[in-house]
Amino acid sequence: MAAGVPLEYLSEKLKGLGIDHEYRLESEPVHRQGQLATKVHVNLLTQAHHHDHAEPSDHEHSRHLADIEHLITTAGLPSQVVDWSLAIFRNLAEAEGAVHGMAPETVHFHEVGATDALVDIVGTCLGLDWLGIDRLYCSPLPTGGGTVQAAHGRLPVPVPAVLKLWESRQVPIYSNGIDRELVTPTGAAIAVTLATQFGLPPAMILHKIGHGAGTSELAIPNILRLWIGEASEFGIQLQGRDPVTLINDYPCQETVCVIETQIDDLNPQVIGYVFEVLFNAGALDVFTQAIGMKKSRPGILLTVICPPEKLTVCEDILFRETTTLGIRHFTQQRTILQREIQRVETKYGKVRVKVASRASGVQNAIANVQPEYEDCAAIARDYNLSWREVHQLALDAWYRANNPQLP
Repeated sequence: MAAGVPLEYLSEKLKGLGIDHEYRLESEPVHRQGQLATKVHVNLLTQAHHHDHAEPSDHEHSRHLADIEHLITTAGLPSQVVDWSLAIFRNLAEAEGAVHGMAPETVHFHEVGATDALVDIVGTCLGLDWLGIDRLYCSPLPTGGGTVQAAHGRLPVPVPAVLKLWESRQVPIYSNGIDRELVTPTGAAIAVTLATQFGLPPAMILHKIGHGAGTSELAIPNILRLWIGEASEFGIQLQGRDPVTLINDYPCQETVCVIETQIDDLNPQVIGYVFEVLFNAGALDVFTQAIGMKKSRPGILLTVICPPEKLTVCEDILFRETTTLGIRHFTQQRTILQREIQRVETKYGKVRVKVASRASGVQNAIANVQPEYEDCAAIARDYNLSWREVHQLALDAWYRANNPQLP
């Protein structure tokens, strides 16, 4: 709804499933950590209280995969919605079946869970189809933590079915230190089935953002963000105008891992190589500081900042490439600006420019503009110019392009 899909459209199309007497669909604006988002409620009209993993009570009947497939194929839904929904439920049943050692066809979804899952899955597919989405990209997913009560007893989070779904697509995951169930089997099945790719966002021209709210209040905004735009290269629109979307649950504050180690017995020539290997492995930043160590020996404090999912690989590099005997790591939150790479034309050639901005009211306010070092250096070498001169030329070109009134 926050991205523009009418609630009335979803409600009308979902009636085709023939289960509208089992639930009521509602939406409302809510705040999560001060951010406005849309909360969609699937209010189940049963005596049982809903829980993602609740055990069925005696009065509930089970729906097997074949029952759900029949509901979907006879509901008069758009063909793309039917294909997506069937694939998601098939993947969900296969994951549950693998966990419990049974065929997917024999996995049962009790009445409450099946109703909720049908509305969530088919409703998601209806929304994406209504928006005309061509490709779906998804960020790495948070593992969560703690335990949850399920039909077969108390399970660790992430629950086995979620892990099995992640394994099926080699989904990149990370821990943000929150001990709650952050990804349910239904959510994992949707992402694993529909996502073209997991990881960094694709180059795109951003048209619209939708914020969907979770139920719980967490240490970070419990919001799922939907980015909708068109494929682009360095901010320049490509031919074809294919609509793409990005599901991303990172807020303006993101979780990073900080890795530190002190070294006093390593050839300094190695440090440059270690920097290169760490950056190639996905480190966000690497730096050193001069320190005094035991027995008054001069040394360095080597610090690596990386995404949580890159922690292990960065630690492995430090142990392999340096003489360290121990590494500290801890998790922190960092606030980041939105960044976009644009290209400007100078009389010596094109230069990429990194433009950083932050939300200001209804617009994004430019906070920083910096030409890329390597592009400036290449032109400076080719034309025997100073790097500072090329840097200033690129800045002037960007400001002229974005402020037509300038001479």
